[in-house]
Amino acid sequence: MTEQTPKVGSRLRTRLVLGTAAAALIVGGFAGEAVIGSRSPAYADAVRVQSAAPQLPNFADLVDKVKPAVVSVRVKSEVADASDEDSGNGNGFSMPNPGQFPPGSPMERFFKQFQDQQNGMGGNKRPQMHKAIGLGSGFFISEDGYVVTNNHVVDGSTDFTVTDSAGKEYTARLIGTDPKTDLALLKVDDTKQKFTYVEFAPGDVRVGEWVVAVGNPFGLGGTVTAGIVSALGRDIGAGTYDDFIQIDASVNKGNSGGPTFNMNGQVIGINTAIYSPSGGSVGIAFDIPAATAQRVIGDLKDHGEVVRGWLGVQIQPITRDIADSLNMADAKGALVAEPQEGSPATLAGIKSGDAIVSVDGKTVEDARNLSQIIAGYAPGTTVKLGIVRSGKNQTVEVKLGKLPSEDKMASADEPAKPASVADLGLALTAAPDDKGVVVSEVDPDGAAAEQGIQPGDVILAVGGSEVSRPGDVEREVVDAKKAGMKAVLVRIKSGDHTRFVALPFGKA
Repeated sequence: MTEQTPKVGSRLRTRLVLGTAAAALIVGGFAGEAVIGSRSPAYADAVRVQSAAPQLPNFADLVDKVKPAVVSVRVKSEVADASDEDSGNGNGFSMPNPGQFPPGSPMERFFKQFQDQQNGMGGNKRPQMHKAIGLGSGFFISEDGYVVTNNHVVDGSTDFTVTDSAGKEYTARLIGTDPKTDLALLKVDDTKQKFTYVEFAPGDVRVGEWVVAVGNPFGLGGTVTAGIVSALGRDIGAGTYDDFIQIDASVNKGNSGGPTFNMNGQVIGINTAIYSPSGGSVGIAFDIPAATAQRVIGDLKDHGEVVRGWLGVQIQPITRDIADSLNMADAKGALVAEPQEGSPATLAGIKSGDAIVSVDGKTVEDARNLSQIIAGYAPGTTVKLGIVRSGKNQTVEVKLGKLPSEDKMASADEPAKPASVADLGLALTAAPDDKGVVVSEVDPDGAAAEQGIQPGDVILAVGGSEVSRPGDVEREVVDAKKAGMKAVLVRIKSGDHTRFVALPFGKA
C-alpha cells in the first residue's frame, strides 16, 4: 500500500544503538561487583540497583495471544491503464492539451484540430480498465467477524479479502469509513466461525512503554516488530483531528490498518502513517489512538457513519498578544472569529471575540483541541463552555447539533499572522452603510501591514466594541491604553472572511 509520508521530526536512533547502550549498562554492573568491597556503601547500593536492572522483555507469549486476531487485508479496485491515458501514435509520446495554450492562439487551434482528427480515427479511445490489488493490515474486534483497518487501505475498492494467521481467507464487506480519522470497518459473515479478537486499551498511553506492532508489511503477513511509545499528540497535517501516537517499532508499507499492542495484549493504536524519506521504516511511525478508534468504530458499527457534535463556530488560535488583549493569563483556548448563522453556538449566545477556554471543565489547549473535544460528543448533548468575554470569565450552556458538512464544524481556521506591533499604521474612512470602518491606506512599514491588513479591509470592532466611524477606533485604542491593556483586539473583515488580530502597545 502507498503510505502517507508526513514531513515531521528527525531520524531517531536505531534500536541497535539502544541495544548497545543497554549491553554496556549490564557489563558495567558486572564489573562493579568485583570491587564492591573497596567502595563506599552508597556506591555498593548503586551498583546492586544497576545490576538488578530488568532485562529486555520477551514478547513471545504476547504474540501467541494476539497474532490470531491480526489479518492481512487484500483489496481490488478498477484503475485505468497508464498507457491508455496517453493520446498520440502509440510510441509513448503524449500530445499536448489544447488548454495549455492561450485561448484563440494559433497553437491552440492547431492542436485542437489535430486532436479532433485523432478522435475521429479512434486515436483517443476510451481508457481500458484493469483490476489493481492493494495490501494492508487489520484486526478482529469481535468474535462475529468485525475487522478494523485504515480508510486509505479500502478507499475506492469494491472487493475485500482478509487472511488470518493460519492462511485461511474470508470474503468481507465494507460497513463504513471515516476519512477524517482514516478508519474503516469491515465485516466477515461466517456464522460457523468464532474469531479470535482483541480489545482496545483503556486509559492513557505513556511515553516510553513497550509496544508490539503486528501486520502485513510488503505482503509478509504476520510480521511482528517491537519498540516503545516515542511521543503523544502528534499533529502530522493529516486533518482536523490529528492526535497521533508516535512509535519506533518498525512499520512499513502494508502495515497500514494493523494494530499496535501494549504488554497486556490490548490495542493502543492503529498503524496509519510513517515518516520515511526512502519509503521504508526509519523508526518513526504514527498510530491512531485507541480512544479515537473505539469511538469512531462504534459509530461505524451502529450507524454506518461517524456522528459528530457540531458547535458551529469559525475559530482561530489564541496568540500571546491576543491573550494580552483579553486580559488572559495563558495563551490557551480558541478564539471565536465568527459564529455561524443558525448554529448551536449562535443560539446559545456565543459571540465573535469570545475565547472558549474549557468544555465541561476540561481545559481547551488550542483551536485544534476544541475541534477534537466537540467532535467527541454526540449530537444533542448539552455542554458547558467556559469563555472569556471582555476580560471576564463566564459559563455558557450549548446544546450541540449534528455536524452537517465539512464546512460547518468547530474547526480551526488558518491562524492569523502573529501580532507584533502597537500602532495601527493605517488611514481610515467611514463605511457607506455605517457597518464598520474601511481601511483606506496602509503604511507598508507599519503595524497594520505586518498584520496582513490591506486597503479595503473593514474594521468591525476594536476592544470588543463595534465601530462605525474612524473616531470610534481612536477612542477604543485610547481607552485600552488607559485601562493598562498590553494590546488591543481588532476584528477585521477581508472579503467574506472574518478574523481577529491583536495589536500590542509600545512597539514601533
